[in-house]
Amino acid sequence: MALVSSLPSFFLLLPLLLILHQPLLSSANLYETKALFRSVDFSSKEDASNANEFISTSSNATLPPTRFFEVTKPIELPKTRPFTYLILQHDFGSTYGKPPVFANYTPPTNFQSQRFEKIVLEWTATCKGRQFDRIFGVWLSGVEILRSCTAEPRPNGIVWTVQKDITRYYSLLMSNQTMAVYLQNIIDSTYTGVYHVNVSIHFYPAEEKHDLGGGLNVDDSVIEFSSEAADLILPISRDLPLNDGLWFEIQNSTDVQTKQFKIPQNVYRAVLEVYVSYHENDEFWYTNLYNDYIALNKLSGVPGNGPFREVVVSLDGVVAGSVWPFPVVYTGGINPLLWRPISGIGSFDLPSFNIEITPYLGNLLDAKTHAFVFSVTNALNVWYIDANLHLWIDKKSAKTEGKLKEHETPPLTISTLSNIKGTDASFSSHISRIITSSGWVKSSYGTVTTKSIQVLNYTNFMVVGNEGNMQIVNQTIDYNDKVTVKMPSSSQMSFASLKNFPLYLYTDSVDQKNGTYNSVSNISRAFNEKKKLITDHGVAASSLRNLQQGESTMLVKGNLVLSGLGSTRQVYKYDDNKFCYLRNISSSNYTILHDKVRDSCSRKVQKLHLTNGLGHHLI
Repeated sequence: MALVSSLPSFFLLLPLLLILHQPLLSSANLYETKALFRSVDFSSKEDASNANEFISTSSNATLPPTRFFEVTKPIELPKTRPFTYLILQHDFGSTYGKPPVFANYTPPTNFQSQRFEKIVLEWTATCKGRQFDRIFGVWLSGVEILRSCTAEPRPNGIVWTVQKDITRYYSLLMSNQTMAVYLQNIIDSTYTGVYHVNVSIHFYPAEEKHDLGGGLNVDDSVIEFSSEAADLILPISRDLPLNDGLWFEIQNSTDVQTKQFKIPQNVYRAVLEVYVSYHENDEFWYTNLYNDYIALNKLSGVPGNGPFREVVVSLDGVVAGSVWPFPVVYTGGINPLLWRPISGIGSFDLPSFNIEITPYLGNLLDAKTHAFVFSVTNALNVWYIDANLHLWIDKKSAKTEGKLKEHETPPLTISTLSNIKGTDASFSSHISRIITSSGWVKSSYGTVTTKSIQVLNYTNFMVVGNEGNMQIVNQTIDYNDKVTVKMPSSSQMSFASLKNFPLYLYTDSVDQKNGTYNSVSNISRAFNEKKKLITDHGVAASSLRNLQQGESTMLVKGNLVLSGLGSTRQVYKYDDNKFCYLRNISSSNYTILHDKVRDSCSRKVQKLHLTNGLGHHLI
């Protein structure tokens, strides 16, 4: 909760201001509202005219396209000139129920002696007409490198670009692969938007070699052991051919999906990178009503199972880790006008989550087949989940060995209180979990002991009122990971990631008579993360505070959205030992009202370049 206290004043005051001044939409209505956007027939002149204010500030299709974007820090690039390759160019029209689109990927051939310091994936797409948010994925030979959501077009067209640092997939990118892109889209008389897509990769050669240890004077063996990019990446995804994405689909709370795999016998480190997205009846899982409330009020067609979800990852029948996902809102979620042109946090580049597998290597180095199993606690349809297994290979040894020393996975600790009075109700849930594992691996580095601990805490306060039309959700997820590595030289290093995901959502439908109602939606949320590297020689740290707040209204009559208004404000602040970035931006109905960027630090920074061995720069 300490991170919440640091929010700007408008975030702290928002709940009170909303309660005092704003009416509010229930969990069921969030899904119904999205269905409403899909059902309105904008192909008719009457509907298009009535909905014009909602869809666009102007119906003039001759205006230049609007650029949509997600606020994030720029990728830190070397000063070298990149080599750029267009990998795929395709128009995604009627792709529903069809296989992914494929392209041959070949690494740079004229620069085999060249070491690349940074590799960046770039997705650029345009669309014009009418279409809705579509989830899509990009894979290289089954390894997912991007999970994203399309922007929703307007009559004059839109364009958006996603740039992602994919340097952690270095070993994969240095050999021939098959790229697969799955974007399920529909084209008919109502849905007219075709997505015109270019996928490119930029290779930035390394600058002159610099001291990776910086001011910490870290042992060379530690730096080599914790190198950023894995030597081998195995896809933990579905096998082709498919008329679908390569992700597994979890349909309900009892559904499990399994992937068998086998690793080389000289691995000394392993990390599982998990991609997660949620759709249909669980798109707004954090607002889903409790089953007792649904039963007492005899409701039907309302998403239930409560507002808690956990992605459980098991290895050979043992829980190896857990993902408590950040609540990404897609570009058509809650009220689409909230995300035009500023997209929701994580919507263009959904976050992936790392689970340390190194303690379990003693059970996996037997040249036999093993299995990862995915499930989702309380799930409704549908969750898309897959993973990448990053492996570090001991090139000086034909075989490593190890042993799992400790593994503790107690069940979830759950406390739920409810007060139901007809359609009015309040709920309070507190859930926590701790997962601990420890093991050693003997390699050419000596015997290295790795301990991993996940500490997860969840709270959700929910209020339902106004005959079930009003809903308040106040939720916080604290997602903390710590990995400690003890080297043979008695050197020790630890990597800690402390994530905090606060969410406040306030919605209502207010009857305006004559068959019309006013829908009000307000959201405040953040993706906060502190990373820390501790060695025997010092400490390095980074901090991210990504705060977003939006307010929206819609006037609806029958199947028509008569008018709408959405405004968004975002404050993105990142700093570490060598780089700082701040952006404060706000918008209203496609128009940027304020945009201030600062990329310099007010304090003297220490040049430092260390990684956490999990594929991410700590500083």
